[in-house]
Amino acid sequence: MEITEIIFAYGHRNIQATHKSTLEITKENELSKKGDCIIAVSANKGVADLNPEFKGNLCNENAKMTMLIEAGGIVEVVNAFGSRRLILAHPTDIVVRKSSYVCSRTLSIKADKAAWDLSRKLAERLKDPKQKVKITLTVEV
Repeated sequence: MEITEIIFAYGHRNIQATHKSTLEITKENELSKKGDCIIAVSANKGVADLNPEFKGNLCNENAKMTMLIEAGGIVEVVNAFGSRRLILAHPTDIVVRKSSYVCSRTLSIKADKAAWDLSRKLAERLKDPKQKVKITLTVEV
């Protein structure tokens, strides 16, 4: 069974996309240079806003999640996993982690990419505040 969730966000002039173990999308519209894991801002959803059925399927040890990031004609795919330990309650943030660490902001764990692993071409596009970003999340159990 597959369930899809779509999130829209925007780029920001301070996007670094250099964090080596996480990537983050936030509903916040401001970003300092310290937020090196953030790849998009002004998102229309945080983890708490995701569909209950999507979250229910993600909170399964067999859950596989695919994140499709589309911006300015560039598409990047991140593969990760769900867990029964996920909390999925943060009102503004969505974090994908390479590690198994879980907090209220964590969407998925054991990802094959973090912000640093995204193409530099995509990272450049994400520095444009006018750049609309489409993030498609698909969970499969």
